[in-house]
Amino acid sequence: MSAPVSAPADAGVVGRLSSLDRFLTLWILLAMAGGLALGRLVPGVGEALSQVGIAGVSLPIAVGLLVMMFPPLAKVRYDRLGTVTGDRRLLITSLAVNWLAGPAVMFALAWIFLPDLPEYRTGLIIVGLARCIAMVIVWNDLACGDREAAAVLVALNSLFQVVMFGVLGWFYLSVLPGWLGLEQAALDVSFVDISVSVLVFLGVPLLAGYLTRRLGERARGREWYETRLLPRLGPWGLYGLLFTIVMLFALQGEAITSRPWDVARIALPLLIYFVLMWAGTLALGRALGMGYPRSVTLAFTAAGNNFELAIAVAIASFGATSGQALAGVVGPLIEVPVLIALVYVALAARRWFPPEDEVTQEAR
Repeated sequence: MSAPVSAPADAGVVGRLSSLDRFLTLWILLAMAGGLALGRLVPGVGEALSQVGIAGVSLPIAVGLLVMMFPPLAKVRYDRLGTVTGDRRLLITSLAVNWLAGPAVMFALAWIFLPDLPEYRTGLIIVGLARCIAMVIVWNDLACGDREAAAVLVALNSLFQVVMFGVLGWFYLSVLPGWLGLEQAALDVSFVDISVSVLVFLGVPLLAGYLTRRLGERARGREWYETRLLPRLGPWGLYGLLFTIVMLFALQGEAITSRPWDVARIALPLLIYFVLMWAGTLALGRALGMGYPRSVTLAFTAAGNNFELAIAVAIASFGATSGQALAGVVGPLIEVPVLIALVYVALAARRWFPPEDEVTQEAR
């Protein structure tokens, strides 16, 4: 995906995006509508798309995810990662927000809004446990966040996802409801399945991005890589994103359009969750003096969720036609337009952060 261009401080939000990204909201809405129409109007398309999969995800969706993630990861300056890994405040804050606050907030919202719908409630809790390792890189790039920090935080989330997803699933679906006298549920997910998912959807594009930068700079130099190659790779992130959205909604188009009231019931707590996690984390980053790039990166990694993993786990545990799976599918239906809207909000809020040179001096 092409990088947002710089603009004067008083320029409008739209003016801060490249011409390709300027109408991204429209393209996303059209992709969602096209996917829903495809799934609704073409009999058997969902079943056909789900026949072959990679790491529990439909093959076309898996391909779209890999294409989507490669360009942003090829933009990362891997020689600067040491400045991020040395920022313990950023790393600890990210872990606390993602693995303590995020699942707890989703658990509370699921029980508040869906006390009478256990299948959808369980599906939402699963979404809250699956921390984002894919689209957050795209949203962060559009919002002019810190690319190196995004790469590190996504990798950190991935490692914790392998270790903590099953443990937290057991805690929030069985242990905590039991303590509170609420209805309990079970989650059937293996350590191997989660590890394979992380390896495929983060490891492959991360390695490809790293090798592309190293080999490209070694062959032609950094200037050629930054000014010639990256602009050619950038649009493929957008193409991959739109293709993924079309395939995802085609896969569950009939389920979404045939149960509009259920979708609305699921959508409300999701909407509150995304806005609350994003705004709260952005404010936390500013309060901690992290500066705009890292604060917005922290916010998007906290608000985004790995819906690919959530859907795969829901299908494996409860079936493709279950309410849990439908709740997982509604996740990106709400997340995609909400987070792209928050990109605009982030760019508009940039003026409330101190200049980066002041942040750097304070850090020293």
